[in-house]
Amino acid sequence: MRKFLKGWKILFTLLFLSHVSAAQVVLPPFFNCNMVLQQGIPIPVWGWASPGEKVSVTFNNKTVTTKAGKDGKWSVGLQAMNYGGPYSMVVKGKNLRTIENILIGEVWVCSGQSNMEFNLSSAINAQAEIAASNYPEIRLFTVKKRIAQTPQEYLEEGEWWDCSPVSTPRFSAVAYFFGRALYEKLKVPIGLINTSWGGTIAETWISAGAAAKNPDFAPMLENLKKVDLKEYAKSVEKELRDRLGEYAATDEGTKENQPIWAAPEMDDQNWKTMHLPGYIEKNGLQGVDGIIWFRKNVDLDAAQAGKGATLELSKINDSDVTYVNGVKVGATEQKAEARRSYAIPEGVLKAGKNNITVRVEDLGGSGGIYGEANDMKIVTNEKTIPLAGDWKYKIGVLKITTSLGPNSYPTLLYNGMINPLIPYGIKGAIWYQGEGNAGRAFQYRRVFSDMIKDWRKQWNQGDFPFLFVQLANFMKPDSIPVESTWAELREAQFKTLALPHTGMAVAIDVGDAKDIHPTDKETVGKRLALWALAQDYGVTTPTNFLGKIPGLKSFFSKPVVHSGPLYKSMKIEGNAIRLTFDHVGGGLIAKAGPLKYFSIAGEDKNFVWAAAKIVGDTVVVSNPDVAKPVAVRYNWADNPDGNLYNAEGLPASSFRTDDWPGVTAGKR
Repeated sequence: MRKFLKGWKILFTLLFLSHVSAAQVVLPPFFNCNMVLQQGIPIPVWGWASPGEKVSVTFNNKTVTTKAGKDGKWSVGLQAMNYGGPYSMVVKGKNLRTIENILIGEVWVCSGQSNMEFNLSSAINAQAEIAASNYPEIRLFTVKKRIAQTPQEYLEEGEWWDCSPVSTPRFSAVAYFFGRALYEKLKVPIGLINTSWGGTIAETWISAGAAAKNPDFAPMLENLKKVDLKEYAKSVEKELRDRLGEYAATDEGTKENQPIWAAPEMDDQNWKTMHLPGYIEKNGLQGVDGIIWFRKNVDLDAAQAGKGATLELSKINDSDVTYVNGVKVGATEQKAEARRSYAIPEGVLKAGKNNITVRVEDLGGSGGIYGEANDMKIVTNEKTIPLAGDWKYKIGVLKITTSLGPNSYPTLLYNGMINPLIPYGIKGAIWYQGEGNAGRAFQYRRVFSDMIKDWRKQWNQGDFPFLFVQLANFMKPDSIPVESTWAELREAQFKTLALPHTGMAVAIDVGDAKDIHPTDKETVGKRLALWALAQDYGVTTPTNFLGKIPGLKSFFSKPVVHSGPLYKSMKIEGNAIRLTFDHVGGGLIAKAGPLKYFSIAGEDKNFVWAAAKIVGDTVVVSNPDVAKPVAVRYNWADNPDGNLYNAEGLPASSFRTDDWPGVTAGKR
């Protein structure tokens, strides 16, 4: 097997070098027009040429020369520069490359899973935000999704875009709002590199060297070395066809561009049944991507016939075309997080049986009609007809994905989407991920910390800033204190603040009970930016008018308040517990009423709701039925509703004072 992998590596190298030889000097795609280079540090530039070829790089009237090695790779270090531009760069070997419109500024890597990938076009006030997103000195680069069995050095494609209404709709909303907040305060060029993939787990973003030191992952890495990608593809294809049978390569539900499977009179008795809402992967179609048709019949009375109505289908991953009685009523393309709501025109509905047909296209990962059962319905003036329940379904096109998935093994996305970026000069990284690891939250304490340390080691730029988003509130609220995997994941994130130069944006108040992808990404981006502005850029707030005078600023200003209250310590005082906090800012406040979502327990570890009150910069918690309290928890739930903030309007992180084993202890 090792000979097989080595052979493929040699073949890839030969193919790549033949491409290099034909094109002479080759640069990674992020060394291109409109790029932003990090200020204040030596600037690394690298690429490929013919082995032994002399290469020169001219930038800011200075030229550095080198020679390509035996493997064709070359690299140079340019002199550190301050903010500015635009500049041009000339790279010369046997050929000549000129790169225009280069800015020197602040470069941030933006990574994680779907809430980082989440596009600006799906955020709150998207239309207005996109129209106003004209910032020529903010530059955007998106890394193409790629899985790799071994570390890759070259990205397949990519280009820098000026931030404008043309480029922002498909760019990360969190990254955009973060970069805009920095730009508005610093007034310097900002470069944002978005390298994210929805639904991914943290360990796929870690290098093999770091993952191998974790006993939970070391055996998986050994197995990855043995994977024969050709044989893997064959086995996946055989398993799917054995389980699902043969399916056409083109959509059987469409004939001559007509949706024949949407015809109300079509016989669907032999179709299989699936309970919706729910992902297809959890309903017998694991491993399936492609086009799946869903049909359901509902009965309406004469009073509802002929009148207009609204069809609501919760959310559909990824795209859909929807028909009522054969009439197309709506379609949405590649908006997996968007709730579908389509108007049914007058005259379409009839008395008796009515047919609803939905053609779903699943492009990869989870797919189907999913979300809350209450969000699937027909709404008329007379009543609401629920649509959750059994639907008929049939596969129109079976798209067999015969490659590894991003979560199949650790390291796959590090190899394909992080390693090729290194050692591009950066200021730091922002990260929004954790949902994929919530079931293994206790393990995440080590995994996440290892990942941060690993990236810093690989980049070799010291302990660069690493800022992350704590999971937002999500799922059904609880009426009593309960255990929670999401609360434990938030705790793991909180504990990661022990690493130097880290920061955590609390998002516990901007989530959505019904949507794992909350649309308020502006608040998240701004809260991340507060950490960067305070910790990494030294931005301060005047304490009085003298603080606005440059010479007196250091005497009459204070650091920007960048975090909500973070639990520090507890003290038992009789039948109460007093809590102290860091980052109280201008003082602790209870937002919109008395403090809530505090619970307290005695030695029996039975938590009950508690009364809590602010006393100075502390919170005192008690319950008359708990005479000898030993522990307090705050916002300890999937979807809590606590209201402890500081005067600057930043929410407190959830926390617990106990260290009793949680529900994810021992989960691997």
